[in-house]
Amino acid sequence: MSVDSEAVRLRSEADEPGWEVDPDDEWGVAVITTVGRQLKLRREAAGLRAGDFGKAVGYSEDMVYKIEAGKRIPRQEFLTAADEVLGAGGLLAAAWEDVKKVRYPKKVRELAKLEGQAVEIGVYECHTIAGLLQTPDHARAVISAAQPPYSPDDVERMVAARLARQSVFERDPAPALSFVLEEGALRRPIGGTMVWRRQLERLLEVGRLHNVVLQVMPMNCDTHSGLDGRIELLKFADGTAVGRSDGAFNGRPIHEPKHLRILELRYGTIRAQALSPRESLAFIEQLLGET
Repeated sequence: MSVDSEAVRLRSEADEPGWEVDPDDEWGVAVITTVGRQLKLRREAAGLRAGDFGKAVGYSEDMVYKIEAGKRIPRQEFLTAADEVLGAGGLLAAAWEDVKKVRYPKKVRELAKLEGQAVEIGVYECHTIAGLLQTPDHARAVISAAQPPYSPDDVERMVAARLARQSVFERDPAPALSFVLEEGALRRPIGGTMVWRRQLERLLEVGRLHNVVLQVMPMNCDTHSGLDGRIELLKFADGTAVGRSDGAFNGRPIHEPKHLRILELRYGTIRAQALSPRESLAFIEQLLGET
């Protein structure tokens, strides 16, 4: 094998499948440390040095050490390859079931868990398309625009986490979902024309689902109850609820009935001021036709 092909085969850390472990995520650290220890024990039992093992699975020696030390979260393809090389009989590959539960940041996991349990989800988004509605390319463009910029690896992790939350659309029974988006956000061609078109098409697709109500807040509405920022309301089967608003209660999750009533009032007023669902879909179709 030539030097050039070897360099391609052993990809750089930025390209390799793995994410940094958040040291404040105790559960995540415990899971990844355990998987890394099992990997190291099996590698050593097989008589393989880290460098040789890395070549066998297509990753650098440094990456192998980081995963074994519990400092890097392996992706599924790494564990599958490791299982085959070490003859683990599926045990290392099966570790993915635990790893995938902690592969995203703790805050995102907590939000996804709540969304996965909610029977009603209501979201007003003022500056961007709501994360639950974003296409992969749109999400990537939005996240990549942050300053200071995220590393390419962190961008991909955040995109994957955002898309994983969209499994809420596949739930059975389906939750009731409502979204209100600002016209200005729909008109901004984030990611370029083709990415924008695909995003508008995605909105039309989701907006036609039987359990989804999608509305647009027109720019000719001179003032409305969402000017303070984003609002999200989640309601659960046991009658409890949780809400969050960028412009109220310091953006923290709230559970108190009196505070929830305030957010429900604001969200209800926003929905009343927005275009109807039928008018909203027609408006998005018009935007799509103009691209």
